[in-house]
Parts: sequence; structure tokens; C-alpha cells
Amino acid sequence: MTADPELLDELLRLAAAGGAEPEVAPDPAGARPRWSAALFVLVGVDQAVACLRARLPRRGRVVLVGQSGTVTPSWHIAELLGVENVAILPEAAPWIVDQFADGPARRVTARTIAVIGGRGGAGASTLAAGLATTAVRNGFRTLLIDADPLGGGLDLVLGWEDVGGLRWPALTEADGRVDPPALLNALPHRGDLVLLSFDRAELPGVPSEAMAATLHAAQRARDVIVADLPRQLDDAAVLALQAAQRTLLVVPAELRAAASARRTADAVREHCEDLAVVVRGPAPGKLRPRDISTALQLPLAGTIRPEKTVCQGIEEGQAPTATGRGPLAALCLRLIGDLTGTALKADAA
Repeated sequence: MTADPELLDELLRLAAAGGAEPEVAPDPAGARPRWSAALFVLVGVDQAVACLRARLPRRGRVVLVGQSGTVTPSWHIAELLGVENVAILPEAAPWIVDQFADGPARRVTARTIAVIGGRGGAGASTLAAGLATTAVRNGFRTLLIDADPLGGGLDLVLGWEDVGGLRWPALTEADGRVDPPALLNALPHRGDLVLLSFDRAELPGVPSEAMAATLHAAQRARDVIVADLPRQLDDAAVLALQAAQRTLLVVPAELRAAASARRTADAVREHCEDLAVVVRGPAPGKLRPRDISTALQLPLAGTIRPEKTVCQGIEEGQAPTATGRGPLAALCLRLIGDLTGTALKADAA
């Protein structure tokens, strides 16, 4: 990210020497859509102050770079930006080439889908848990992120409240400084499903540094990431949205719910272009799913309805879609297939 033509030319030369084809943005507005998903980010000193003003979310592997004899980067600004390294050219040129050359081995492979409720109680957590369970049942290494402090806890939805491992409060105490390779192993997990959720203690929100560390680790070690996000977007939720290939907005088939969801959709669109709606019935006023989709000006990704077997299963500690049968399981199978570009087959009844 730089608007300095001389600096850009030099960085492109170094990228070519490292065998990489970088994406270029002149300013924070241009960089924002790719900020979280990028393998690493080089920020020219000419854009350092602009980055502070833009309040881009904290993330790992950010390098502040400048040229010797031109503008000397401020260490105070570097600290405020949370950069990991300050590189001065031409002295740092070999190191920057190494960063570019390291790219293919650390390429982001995980596909990320975010789920947000259009209003409280919309069923977003059940859908998120169903998506994660479906992904694992079809052979995808999956991370399920519970980032909604008011959601009640995805560990309860999965029946994992007694499974040991780190929760958000432990990562908060560490300020997100957790070794990425060890992070996933330290979280609650069963088989190929890993969960990051809350405990029953009070936590006002998710620290963005911990979210950045988690996404960074999972993008290299998981196939699918499912994030259950709050309607009131904080910096951590924005990071997850920017990393997501698709976001699902779960909206009950009610007029007031659709009105509330419109405000949420407007906020989400700023960070994730692929936004679709999942409509939850029943519809007391006979609103059709297409009516909700049209009102929100969003594509319709599917519909869900309360399922007795799913509700009973959650109460008994069984994760949604664990059996692979029922309307919710069928929807999750299609959504995970679309996300991963894989033709998935439903289990026989």
C-alpha cells in the first residue's frame, strides 16, 4: 500500500525477485477489502498516517517500509499501527525478497463463511454450528469461531461445554500473542472440528489481536472457517468479515426483523461483497422468502424452519446436522459445497 511511485517500483522489483505477484493499493480505502486475507502487508511510510485515520483492523504480518534518505518512519506511528517490522530500503531489500519468496509455502487455503443474525434469536448460531458440523462430516478440517458475546455460547449448541481448551478470555489475557501453530491444538476440538468460543465469564467483546492471530493460524491449517458474528460489528468482527468469501444474514420472515436486518446488511456490505440472506420461517404475516430477499436487495441463499429433531438434539448435547438428515442439513450441505467448490452428496436417509 503506497502512493509513492518510486517506492512502488522498488517493491514491485523485489516482489518479482521473490517470485510473487502482489496486489497493489494506493491508500487504505483501496486496501481495506483485501486487508485481512492478504498473506502479509507492506505499508509505505507515505500511507502510515492515513492508516491510523482509517482505523484498519489490527492484523499480523504488517511491515512499515520506506526508503533511506527520504521519509524516516515514526516509531510511535509504527507502534500505533501494530506493525511487526519496520524495513528501510535498500538495506532491508534481501529480507523483503525473502518475505515474498516465502509466500507459496504459507498460501491461504481456508475458505471462510460468516453468519450474522438480522436480529436477536434469528437462528444464526444454529446455522453456524450446522455449517461447521456439515463441513467436518464431509472431510473438511474446520474451525468454528464464536465471536458473538451475547449469543449464549456455541459450545452449548455443540454440546461441548465440558470439552477442555482455551476460550476467548485466555486469549484476551495473552493479548492475542499466541504461537499460531500451537493455537489450534490449544482450542477445544474433537476430530477435525476446532471451536473457539466463550466461557461463562463476562467478556465485553472479542480482542481484535486474538481474532487476527486465530484467523492467521486457521487460514494455513484449516480447510473451512465458520464465524458466528455479532450484529453490532466490532474490530474483531470486521476482521472476520474481511476474511470471509461469503456472509449469510439470517432473517426471520417478519416485517420488523427485515427492517432491523436492513441496517445490519448496510454495515456488513462495507466489508464483505458477497452477502446473501437466509430466511427463517414460519411467517406469521405470510411473508415469502422472496419478499424478504427483495426488501433487503440481497440474493436468497436458502430458507430454514424450526426442526423438532434439531431442537431436541441441542438440548441433549447433539450438534445440529450431526445426523446429516433434515432440511437444515440439506441447506448446510449445499452452502458448504458452494463455498468449497465441491459437489457434496447427502447421506442416505
